[in-house]
Amino acid sequence: MTKKRTLQYAFQKSLPVMCGYLFLGSAFGVMIQHAGYNFIWAFLISLTVFAGSGQFLLVSLLSGGASLPMTAAMTLLINSRHMFYGLSFLDRFKKTGRKYIYMIFSLTDETYSVLCSVKPEKDVEEGKAMFLIALFNHIYWILGSVLGALLGQFLPLDFTGIDFSMTALFVVLFTEQWFDFKSHLPAVTGLCISAFFLLVLGPDNFILPSLIVTVTVLMACRNLVQNKMEEPESHKKEGAGS
Repeated sequence: MTKKRTLQYAFQKSLPVMCGYLFLGSAFGVMIQHAGYNFIWAFLISLTVFAGSGQFLLVSLLSGGASLPMTAAMTLLINSRHMFYGLSFLDRFKKTGRKYIYMIFSLTDETYSVLCSVKPEKDVEEGKAMFLIALFNHIYWILGSVLGALLGQFLPLDFTGIDFSMTALFVVLFTEQWFDFKSHLPAVTGLCISAFFLLVLGPDNFILPSLIVTVTVLMACRNLVQNKMEEPESHKKEGAGS
């Protein structure tokens, strides 16, 4: 009964992500097919990279003829944000046993949000439920990617504007994080640094320097950001009313 209940619990928790990942994964599949790579590449990249927004960036870099070191560096920096909230899950991930490495690999913004809501319940194994949620989300993304690539290959679709899905994804993630996190220091820091390098280096060369400087600044200010995140709401209200 415990195994069945854990499976049901994990599936129910993953349903909101399924709706988003099937659509966004399909958008990635269409993009990569349009870039000249078939559904097999969509499957392999989603299986081994599973970087969400990083995969959209990967398609743009591949289409633009970027070098392998540049592609690797950009993907690493884009996903380095996971370092800031992934550390809080290290102890909980240990409950998954040998699946610990996969949990680190499969951590995305959406999976993180769902895992934050996972609480011990009767007949539910917390470690196994966390693993199943991450696995379900990974499967949804793979299915969406393959479906999108197949649709793009066999159906006469108009691909105009499909690359805007990456921009839309970044806007959604930024908006969610703005409202979900108590401290807006990371968002404001990223915006200011990006705007500076955009003006200095132009739209073709500003991304990599912006990411490097932003990550460096946030790492240096990590304690300040964490203290702001952990500040009690009652303390904030008292300060506002004084």
